[in-house]
Formats: sequence, C-alpha cells, structure tokens
Amino acid sequence: MRRLVILLAVALSACAIGTSKDENDRFPTSSAYPPGTMERITFTAGVPEQWRISALQTPLRTDSTWKVVIITGTPSWSEYWAPTIAGLPQTREMIVADRPGFRSSEPRAAVRDLAKQADALAPMLQHREGQRVLLVGQSFGAPVATLMAQRYPDQVDAVVLVSAFFGDRGPTARRMIGAGSLFQGMLPRDLKNSISEVRAQTSQLPAVWEALQNLHQPVVFVHGDADTFVPLAADQRIAAEYGHTLITVPGGDHFLNACCVPALLSSFEQAIAEAEGREAAQPPVTQPTDPDPTGGPSLR
Repeated sequence: MRRLVILLAVALSACAIGTSKDENDRFPTSSAYPPGTMERITFTAGVPEQWRISALQTPLRTDSTWKVVIITGTPSWSEYWAPTIAGLPQTREMIVADRPGFRSSEPRAAVRDLAKQADALAPMLQHREGQRVLLVGQSFGAPVATLMAQRYPDQVDAVVLVSAFFGDRGPTARRMIGAGSLFQGMLPRDLKNSISEVRAQTSQLPAVWEALQNLHQPVVFVHGDADTFVPLAADQRIAAEYGHTLITVPGGDHFLNACCVPALLSSFEQAIAEAEGREAAQPPVTQPTDPDPTGGPSLR
C-alpha cells in the first residue's frame, strides 16, 4: 500500500510539472538563469490572517509599461514559471506567487475559498503610477483570477485565462483527481491541498460565472489542442458564450508555460493590444463649458 501511495504522489507531481523540489528534468527553474533575471520575494497576504506569501518576480524595470500578474494552477509552484519570466520582454514586469497553501507560502492547510485566494493575492496588483496590469490565471488559477478582476477592477486592465479549469476535466485530470481523492490523507502537503481545493471548486462556480459575465476588461483565453487535463472544447464553449477571444496553440499541452512560452507571451500581447485599442477608441473627454450668466451662448 505504501508503495502505491508513493507511486501516486510521483504521478501527480509529474502531472503538475516536476516535483515538490526546484529541480526537475522537464524545463529549467530560477536557478538555471543568470543572476538578476528574477528574484524571490515575500509579501503579506491581503486577508486578516496576513499569511506570508512567497513569489518570484522580475527585478524593477523602470521602462516597463505593463505588469503581468500570474495566478498559478494547482499544485501552485511558482518555480515552473521561470522560463516565462526569462522570456519576458524588457517592457514588461512579472510576478508569480506560490498560492496560499502551497510550497513556501502559508498557511499549511488548503485555502478552499476562491474569493479568499483572490483577496490574499491582491497585493500583487500593486503597480507604479503610469503602469498597467495584465492579470493571468492558469488552470485552477483562472477562476481565482476572474474573481480578482471583478473585485479589483480599478487595478486590472486586461485578463488572460490559460488552460482555464472551470470544472471540466479531461481524461488525465479525471484519473489523477480520482486516484488522489482515494489516498488524499496520505499524500504530501501540496498534493493533498491540491485535491482539497479542486473538490471544493464546483459549489463556487456560480459566483465565478457571474464575475466572468460582468468583467469590463478585455479577456483572452489561450489553450493547447493537446491538453488532456482540461478539454480545449470546454474553453472554446466558455469563450464563445461570453464573447471573448480564444487562441489555440497547436501541439500545446496543459502547461503552456513549459511547452510553448512564445505562444503564451503572444497571448499576453494580444490582451494588452485589446486593452490599449479599447482605450484608444474611447471618445476624448471634453470639459463642460461655463454657463453664460446672461443666458446667451458661452464664448469659452
């Protein structure tokens, strides 16, 4: 039985890209890049519990016009976004956290409330004057990002949903979640918390759908056509229903931040272009004229 549990943990970890350690044989983590490419920081969660949250980010870039905020999938391991951070153009900054309940972030237990996750990670939306924010939700992080965009509309200018998981499970996800649920109590902390939050998602989706329907920011979906965790058809259906752009990545699996960084970065630029184009299309703001005290037409 113990051997079966170990094998299951390894399988679940592999499906989440790598293991609970930084090193893995699929793609590089932060230690593989030159100093100054990215740095690890901590910040205080935006909830009364004030959890300590661990994150990777680019160093300060004074010429950055957009800040990219990543809400990761489950299990939440920020190290596996290192190739995306490294590939980012110099006019962009990025931050990606280990979500509450995972890796180096507090608390130890799973945070099953999606809205609380959104509030906890809200400090990542802070940005410099003149800078704008692109919010990116990956897989399980997509509904969290959707709620963040709804709850903090003045701090989010555009949204990208990557391999978005809104409850539709592909064959690989069904096998892994089903097996993980059987042995949840014996799994390592991150995998146990992952199973726990996935099982709690369904009852919270009505609030997510309402949030998605009422978002005013441009939203871009991006999904690989070789994804066996979340069916491409699921995001095609959602994007069409809510009237949002969907980008399909040929040959892309569930983890576009590993297999398909150029295509993923292109989807970020698509969302940014939609936001900037929408702003450019707005009519100029005109100042009201002062009324003429004589009642005649104003000459101002």
